[in-house]
Amino acid sequence: MQLSMKEVAEHMKMAAPKLAVTTCKQRNDALLLVKEALLREKEAVFAANHKDMEAAAEADIAPAVMKRLKFDEGKLTDVCKGIEQLVSLEDPLGKKDLSRELDEGLTLYRVSCPIGVIGIIFEARPDALVQISCLCIKSGNCAILKGGKETVNTNKVLFSIIHKAVIQAGLPEYTLHQATLHNEIDELLACDREVDLLIPRGSNQFVQYIMNHTKIPVMGHADGVCHIYVDKDADMQKALSVIVDAKIQYTAACNAVETILVHRDIATAFLPLLKERLKENNVLIRGTKEAADTIGCEVMEENEFHTEYLDLIVSVKIVEDKKAAIEHINYFGSHHTDCIITENDETADVFMEMVDSAGVYRNCSTRFADGFRYGFGAEVGISTSKLHARGPVGLEGLVTYKYKLYGDGHVVSEYASGKRSFHFKNL
Repeated sequence: MQLSMKEVAEHMKMAAPKLAVTTCKQRNDALLLVKEALLREKEAVFAANHKDMEAAAEADIAPAVMKRLKFDEGKLTDVCKGIEQLVSLEDPLGKKDLSRELDEGLTLYRVSCPIGVIGIIFEARPDALVQISCLCIKSGNCAILKGGKETVNTNKVLFSIIHKAVIQAGLPEYTLHQATLHNEIDELLACDREVDLLIPRGSNQFVQYIMNHTKIPVMGHADGVCHIYVDKDADMQKALSVIVDAKIQYTAACNAVETILVHRDIATAFLPLLKERLKENNVLIRGTKEAADTIGCEVMEENEFHTEYLDLIVSVKIVEDKKAAIEHINYFGSHHTDCIITENDETADVFMEMVDSAGVYRNCSTRFADGFRYGFGAEVGISTSKLHARGPVGLEGLVTYKYKLYGDGHVVSEYASGKRSFHFKNL
């Protein structure tokens, strides 16, 4: 008999403390078993993915999205490297970041621990299922996973492989659970006593729906309107190379650039070069009337700069200076990842201090905003929140902490009466 989402969540809540006390070696062994199983059973994964790709082709899904759906040798290699990287990282649990003697025999510690039960709803990207599962295993969190319907066959096979490896390694049966039905999302949102955190990945509309229909804390980002500002002191060839990579290397990713801001002093020299390079890569330019008058692109309205295209389209605007660029980014951006191209150290420092985003870059592609590329092993998502975790959420973003106080019959009344006093000595 199939359990309801509520019943699954209750089982996971009971399993969470058991997973939390496993050793790092046990969790690493589980990850290595996952890697071995993925390599051993890769043909079954590829066959399932072929079914999903055929169905997507029949549904006429956009090429940029199709790239996300595909799981081939290259992506298998990448997720296996991510697993190896995770195994090499130190245990995120049990770290003491505060040790303080409050009084003789009364000692306080702040120690990292898992969040508990996490619900993760993510887009149709099979490699994301592997990355998310492995991050949760390493960080000692139980996870309910709901992937996009477009990769239902691939996800089913991948989850089966991963779950068997988890059981083989001796971790609790309810370490991981895969939700497969759409109605299970709403059931999950109602599990506010069992689930400690939700991480939704998808469209702005979808993330807003999750936030508005649950009492469970939500971490994530609604969209990725990323900017590149080309300063008057930019190396133009460097700027062109970075912009092209940020736009076309993986167009459907949330860290692909969507808006190009160009300093007025170099606009007439730089924009024609930009137009030529983007045209070579089949990228459509939309811009303000001033930009259109300069390079003959499609005209767009100012309020359209909030747009996340996830397609071979960019917005272009000429700005007066770095101050105008910073103000535009902070107003129209999604606080995800934004970049300045400049050889001027002072200008770069001001930009990087004043742009209010999870990632602020200088002279490099916004596509570097990724947990694997940060050395996190992988990421469970990218957070534009300022609380708990920000940017690519790796192991550190999946743990919290607890205070452990060790005493010897100490009571508060003795301190309230003045019989004893605190001396607060850091150890």
